[in-house]
Amino acid sequence: MVSIDQFEELFGRLSNDADFSRHVVGILVESGSQLQNGLKGFSPDKKFPQAEFAPYRSGSFEWNPTGSGLMWKAYNFPVFLLSNSSTSALQEIALRNEKRKKSYTVDVADFNLVMQTTKSGTRDSESCLREQTCLPLGGYSVWSALPPIAISSSEKAKPVILIVASMDTASFFRDKSIGADSPISGLISLLAVVDALSRADGVKGLDKQLVFAVFTGEAWGYLGSRRFLLELDQHSDAVSGLDLALIETVLEIGSVGKGFAQDDKTFFAHSTSETATNGMLSAIQDALGSLNNQSIKVSRASKSNPGLPPSSLMSFLKKNPKTSGVVLEDFDTAFTNKFYHSHLDDLLNINSSAIVAAASVVARSLYILASDKKEIKTSALNTININASLVEELLGCLLSCEPGLSCELVNRYIAPSASCPSHYVGVVLGEPSSQPYPGNVGDVPRFVWNFLADKTAIPSKNMSSACPKGCSGTGEVCVKAETDGKGVCVISTTRYVPAYSTRLKYESDTWGVLPHNSSDTMGEADPVWTESNWETIKLRVYTVQDTRFDTWVLLLGITVTVLSYIITAMAKAFITKALKRD
Repeated sequence: MVSIDQFEELFGRLSNDADFSRHVVGILVESGSQLQNGLKGFSPDKKFPQAEFAPYRSGSFEWNPTGSGLMWKAYNFPVFLLSNSSTSALQEIALRNEKRKKSYTVDVADFNLVMQTTKSGTRDSESCLREQTCLPLGGYSVWSALPPIAISSSEKAKPVILIVASMDTASFFRDKSIGADSPISGLISLLAVVDALSRADGVKGLDKQLVFAVFTGEAWGYLGSRRFLLELDQHSDAVSGLDLALIETVLEIGSVGKGFAQDDKTFFAHSTSETATNGMLSAIQDALGSLNNQSIKVSRASKSNPGLPPSSLMSFLKKNPKTSGVVLEDFDTAFTNKFYHSHLDDLLNINSSAIVAAASVVARSLYILASDKKEIKTSALNTININASLVEELLGCLLSCEPGLSCELVNRYIAPSASCPSHYVGVVLGEPSSQPYPGNVGDVPRFVWNFLADKTAIPSKNMSSACPKGCSGTGEVCVKAETDGKGVCVISTTRYVPAYSTRLKYESDTWGVLPHNSSDTMGEADPVWTESNWETIKLRVYTVQDTRFDTWVLLLGITVTVLSYIITAMAKAFITKALKRD
C-alpha cells in the first residue's frame, strides 16, 4: 500500500527494475482529503497531452510541467485507489500485520479483477471488437441553438458563433475521473452562459446564430469534436439545421476554475491567429468594460507559445487551418492545474468566483459579437448577468457525491442512475443514433441535453400534449420526461451527436475498424480506444495462516501418519502372533 506522494517514485522503479516488477501482484493507493496541500503536483498524463493530434509540431513543449505520462504505460498488475474508509481500514490491518510478525496468521488482500477478453488473439481493438469482447470508448455529445433554428424557414441562414466545452476527463483511476478544473469548470461556465443569455433581452433579434456544443471523448483523441465535424460533412440527422460553412468563429471555454491570483481574476485568450480573431478579442474587451469590474482581466496568450493548448479547437483547426477561434483558459504558457487528469482535480482545486467571472465575460462577449457591430445599449448588456447560485449548485451536482447527481437541479430534469458523478467517457452502448435510447446515454450527457433544451427553448403550442408522443410539431422535443414520465413539449434545436472514433463503423450489430484515411490526419494518430467487458471489480481482505505455520502443520501431519503406520504395523504383528499362539 502506497501513498500518492510515493506513487511516481514507485512506478519509476517498476519501469526500470524488471526483477522487482515481477514480484508485484497488485498495488493499493491511499486516498485522503489532505493530499493536495502536501503535493507539488501530480499529473499522470504527458507533459504535452495528446501532442500527436496537435496542428503543429512541437512535441517537446511542456503545457503540463507536472506530467509523468504514467497513465499511458502498460502494467501487468492491477492498481486500486482506496476510498477514505478503506484506506483507514487497511492501514489498521497493515499495522496489525507488523505487530504479529511472530504470529501464525496474517491478513492479505485478494484482487478479484476479471476481464472477459480471454479469447486467443484478442490483443488489440480490431480483434476484440470482432470477437465482441470489448466496446469502443465514446458516448454522446450535445449541441443546442439559441434561439432555436427554424429549419423550414425560407429566411437566409445566419452566420454561426459556436461555443464549445468538454464534459469528459481522464485519470489513472477509471472510476475516479472528476476533472474539476479540466474541463468541468468550462462546462459549468458554458451552462451558466446559456442560462444568462436565455433571460437576456433581444436574443431572438441577434444578427448571428449562437450554437453551444458540449463534447465528450475529448480526453481520448478528441473523439467528440472529430465525430461532430464528420457528421457535419455527412449532413446527418444529428446535426440537422447546422452547416459547417456557416460557422464563422469558435469560442472554447477551457479550464477556468483557477483563473484567480489573490483578488484578481485573470484569464488568457489563446487564438488561432491574431487577424482572424480580432473581432472576438475586441468583443471580450468591450464586455470587460461593461462589467465595471477592474479585478477581471483577459490577456492575449504569449506569442512564445507554439500554438493552441490541448483543446477541441485543434480538431477544427486540423479540419480547416483558416478557422477563426479562441480558447479561454486560466493559464498562459503552462497549466496552472497541477493535478491535470488526476483524481486530485476535484472540488477543492477550483474557485467558483473564477467560473462566474469567466462566464460573465463570455456571455456579454457573445451578445456583442452576435450583434454584428451594432451599437448596443448599456441597458441591454446589463440584463446579462450570471446566476452565481446556479454555478454553486452545478459545482455540488457535478463535482461531489453529496448531493451529487441527487441534487434538486439534476432531478428536475432526469432520474440519475447514481449519485456520484463520473466524467469518464465510458463506452458506446447499442447502435449510435441521434435519438438514442436514454439507457444508453450517461447521466451527465442526459442532464446537459435536458438543461440546454429547456434553457434555449421557446414555448410550444402543444404544451398540454402527452410527451414525448405528443411532440409532433416542427422542432418540438420533450424535456424532463424522466422525472414524472410525462415531460413537457417545447420547441428547441437541441440534439445528441454520437461520439466515437472516426475510424469505426457500426454495421449489422457489430463494430468494425476502418482502414486509415489519408485525408483524415487526426484519424491516422487515432489508436481506436476500446474497453474490455468487465465483471464486477472487487477487493477483499481476509486472514490466512503464515506459510511457516503451514509447513510445521504439514511436517507434524507427516510425522503422525508415519507413527500411526508404524504403530498399526506393530499392533498387527503382535495380534497375529498372539492368535497363532492360541
